[in-house]
Amino acid sequence: MYSHHMIGTNDLARAKAFYDATFTALGGSEGMLDEVKGRVAYRHNGGVFIVTRPRNGEPATAANGSTIGFAVDTPEQADAWHAAGVVAGGTAIEDPPGVRDLGDRKLYLAYLRDPDGHKLCVLKQVD
Repeated sequence: MYSHHMIGTNDLARAKAFYDATFTALGGSEGMLDEVKGRVAYRHNGGVFIVTRPRNGEPATAANGSTIGFAVDTPEQADAWHAAGVVAGGTAIEDPPGVRDLGDRKLYLAYLRDPDGHKLCVLKQVD
C-alpha cells in the first residue's frame, strides 16, 4: 500500500544537503530538485521520499510521535547513514546505533532527527 512519504521543510537547501548525505550513504542518489514546486524527490528501491516547502505557505513542523523508518542491508550501512546524517546537520537521538533485543527478534537500529526535527530511523533485522 505504501507509495511515498512527503515531509515539510523550512529550508530546502539545508534539507537537500542532509538527505543527499544520508541517502547516498545507503546507496541511493542525490535528490532531484524541483525549484518551481519547491521540493526535492528521492527514488530508491521502489520507494519515493519527498521533502517540500508546505503548499499552504505556513511553516513546516515535525510530527510529534511520528518516526519515518528506512530499511538497510547491513549494520555497517546503518552506521554510515547515522554518521553522514550527523555531519550533515542531523541530531543523534535515542540510544547510539546498535542491536536492540526485542525478545523474539533482534534489530539493529539507528535514530536521527533531521534539521527540521523529523524523527528518522534505519533498521536491519539481525540474527
